[in-house]
Amino acid sequence: MREANSIDILLLMALGLIWGSSFFNIKIATYSYDPFTLALIRVIFASLPLLMLCWYKKIKIQAFSKNWKPYAVIGLCNIAIPFTLIAVGTSKINSYLAAMLMSTTPMSGSILAHFFTKDEKITFLKSIGIIVGFLGILFLFFDKLIINESNYIFVLITILGSTFYSIGGILTLKLKAKGNENVTTSTTLWSVIFLFPVAMIFEEPWNLNPSIESTLSLLYLGVVATGLAWLIRFRILTVNGLVFQTQVAYLIPIFGVLFGYFLMDEIITWRVIISLFIIILGIYIVKKNNKGLKR
Repeated sequence: MREANSIDILLLMALGLIWGSSFFNIKIATYSYDPFTLALIRVIFASLPLLMLCWYKKIKIQAFSKNWKPYAVIGLCNIAIPFTLIAVGTSKINSYLAAMLMSTTPMSGSILAHFFTKDEKITFLKSIGIIVGFLGILFLFFDKLIINESNYIFVLITILGSTFYSIGGILTLKLKAKGNENVTTSTTLWSVIFLFPVAMIFEEPWNLNPSIESTLSLLYLGVVATGLAWLIRFRILTVNGLVFQTQVAYLIPIFGVLFGYFLMDEIITWRVIISLFIIILGIYIVKKNNKGLKR
């Protein structure tokens, strides 16, 4: 792995920008699409560049091999469930709030890793970071303009979606020897399999009359925020390593707040700004003391 140059930093910024922009696009997509259908179309379009990459690099996709079960479980926990839960939550809360709540992933991931891995134990300083980060989230609950009795359930649903990302990440560690391209493509294909019947049965997407705005946002989520973003992430991982790539966690809530304020006219209060700084500080402490991450 090499030290990051200007191109690497620009790619990391681009990844943070793309993932930070996904939340206001989810919000717009929910105006016309139900959660299961939204998640389904998103993963269908995300699977296209992944399949093309595997074909180009002649990588064998093991999604339906005799060892298919881990891919199916990860596709359910790391893609299908969180994509759906985040769509449900974001439909009723500010898009930037969803981006900030998603920043709990490194912290919840550290807690789960302590119990389910050998190399990711919680240290004293890491526990301080986890507490600080969650205090930043808790501080938001005192801002009744942003979180109140009409939407707090959807806040919790979004946090649950973030937690499933952490669960999926822990499960993915067991397949790290199977290759990033294969694992990502295989799990994405399984998420399509899980979401398709649920969307058909419970939402009847053929009866939808979506707006052009919502459809464009959904296409963006699939092709750019999922498919292209994964390709950028893979490039960063292979050139600069995991530690550098994880720095994107600082950028996502910042870009999410900026997009929510300037493009969605969402209200930003002083408590939101303070909470954002506390959350980023918590992430920094956790990552600074995450001895399990290797370059």
